[in-house]
Amino acid sequence: MPKKLSKSPAGKGPRTPARKPAHLAAKRPTAASKVITKVTPDLAQERIVRALETIAAHLSAQGRPALEPESFERAHAYVWHPDGRLAAVPRVSRVELFLLKGVDRMRDILMENTERFANGLPANNALLWGARGMGKSSLVKAAHASINAERKAADKLKLIEIHREDIETLPMLMEKLRDASFRFIVFIDDLSFDGNDASYKSLKAVLEGGIEGRPDNVILYATSNRRHLLARDMIENERSTAINPGEAVEEKVSLSDRFGLWLGFHRCSQDEYLAMVRGYCSHFGIDVDDEALEREALEWSTTRGSRSGRVAWQFVQELAGRLGVKLTAK
Repeated sequence: MPKKLSKSPAGKGPRTPARKPAHLAAKRPTAASKVITKVTPDLAQERIVRALETIAAHLSAQGRPALEPESFERAHAYVWHPDGRLAAVPRVSRVELFLLKGVDRMRDILMENTERFANGLPANNALLWGARGMGKSSLVKAAHASINAERKAADKLKLIEIHREDIETLPMLMEKLRDASFRFIVFIDDLSFDGNDASYKSLKAVLEGGIEGRPDNVILYATSNRRHLLARDMIENERSTAINPGEAVEEKVSLSDRFGLWLGFHRCSQDEYLAMVRGYCSHFGIDVDDEALEREALEWSTTRGSRSGRVAWQFVQELAGRLGVKLTAK
């Protein structure tokens, strides 16, 4: 028969400490376990974030469509989407070239550069910078339409607009255009960079400096209110935090240097502003006494606090609406 274990009498012999039930012991964590409970959720969250980023990167790479050859015969203008799609624009929102007043010199230079490019001759990328509302974007679209006016269908330039936030996909667009039979103006409107935005490096590589470089059948036209495309405080921050301030600033400023053509747009005079208003009224058949037109146009510009082509156009729209005139060329 198995022997029964006898209990030690009180005060006699060694006593084995009584073990606590497991469910009670678990309620009193050690110091090490306290540290683990504090750290583990953070580590787990970090691992989850990393895993999700990896999955997203793979899905993005797999989901990117193959770049299929584009005929480019269905339209003369397109909008680029970062998923690799070119959306045709059947009717471009633009004004006629002769209606752009006060920018004669810039107009002539850009037209000459665009015509050389259309004829297969060397031409420069162009940066149109300066005062707002002075027709920078309008000039690019008007130059494209004017060059195409007398060209055969097979020789017409194609205008492709890429949005500022999609610049990182610019190399993918270049790949799509490289082997096409047409010639292209890639247009970036209101180009500027702020904060820690590093997407300008993609643009630098495309303009000049990359292994492949810009395709021979592509030219880039960009508009901006800034000559160097970067905010002053962004350049100053680079100067204050860099080991070599000069090199840091040079890297930022060198972006605008890669545009071979700089066209500066400045605020227009009162006479130029009135010439814009009269030009629009004549073109659209708005018949108003000249003295009254001048008085109202100046009053409109005063309330807006500026004179520009945009302000002139807004005044003409107001005037036409008030007089019941549709803005269609007569």
